[in-house]
Amino acid sequence: MTKLTQKEVKFKWGDKQEAAFQLLKQKLCSAPILALPEGCEDFIVYCDPSNKELGAVLMQREKVISYASRQLKIHEKN
Repeated sequence: MTKLTQKEVKFKWGDKQEAAFQLLKQKLCSAPILALPEGCEDFIVYCDPSNKELGAVLMQREKVISYASRQLKIHEKN
């Protein structure tokens, strides 16, 4: 679906895009509830870098505090 947002890409909505959209809706509607941070307890950051995007999860005591992700801009890609 991200390719559909790029310049000079013809918009085509087919079975593959519909399946990705339905999966995204399902994941957003059943996403785990985020927890509030608890004082000075240790935090853990899990990172998932790639050549096209970045992803991270901030956790504390096995509870998710925050998610972060974004696509890399053209000048950030190697």
